[in-house]
Amino acid sequence: MSAQSETLIVRAPAKVNLNLHILGKRSDGYHDLDTVMQKLDLADILTLRRLEHPGIQLACPDSDLPEDDSNLIWQAAAAYLEKTGLEKECGVSVILEKRIPIAAGLGGGSSDAGAVLTGLNQLFKKRLEENELLSIGAVLGADVPFFIVPYAAVHATGIGDRMTPHDALDKCSLLLVNPGFSVSTAWVYKNFTLTRPDKDSNLSDSRENESLSGGARPLYNDLETVTIVHYPELRDIKRFMNDCGASGTLMSGSGPTVFGVFPDQESNNNSGLQECAEKLTEKYGRGVFITRPVC
Repeated sequence: MSAQSETLIVRAPAKVNLNLHILGKRSDGYHDLDTVMQKLDLADILTLRRLEHPGIQLACPDSDLPEDDSNLIWQAAAAYLEKTGLEKECGVSVILEKRIPIAAGLGGGSSDAGAVLTGLNQLFKKRLEENELLSIGAVLGADVPFFIVPYAAVHATGIGDRMTPHDALDKCSLLLVNPGFSVSTAWVYKNFTLTRPDKDSNLSDSRENESLSGGARPLYNDLETVTIVHYPELRDIKRFMNDCGASGTLMSGSGPTVFGVFPDQESNNNSGLQECAEKLTEKYGRGVFITRPVC
């Protein structure tokens, strides 16, 4: 970072849920979760710059995202300036280069907000402690705190705010497929019905024959059982990736993005992954991504 320009470029990584169990609905409207989240190399790029006058300037070129106070990026910047008492002294400019698909279950908006909070804290010489940043993030959204902590992967409970470090995926690539339609998170949760009398029994179930590298539990997502019934195309994508050699496939979060985990080959020739990506790109175009887990 240049001291003269007071500009900082930060990455906001996407995430996938390697497993997601819904344990029950809370009185505040949120749900208690048990989940493992993994950060990915696929990331948005944000350019943060200090302004010598109060106010927030937000630009999201080449996207349909709002550039006002309805955007989580704006809200994160405003909350940081207020918490530090800087809102009357200076302002912030944020330019977003959007690479993560929007409303795709990959945490893009939450990651952008987390990157703004940690980035501004670096830009303004760490005026806030991590616990203060986490408090701001929790108000902005349940996934935001994950993008504030430095861990590549976490095991999270509560609404996702109680986190402990978890072994990250390694020695694999992930193939992401966004089918191009949006799924409302609120709709998915509303249509999810707990069917087991002993909710904790979900946690020990083996949903797939193979576990993943990095110590993750077998892939499973309670919300997938809702979304895939209404959008059977997701099941077809999963089956195709399995046929191509994926060791596991899953819908991330509330969807609709589906990912496949492809273990690295000793020959460094991951032909199944490449052929799978090419075939899916023929149908889904720019909604197909090959990425790596952050380790």
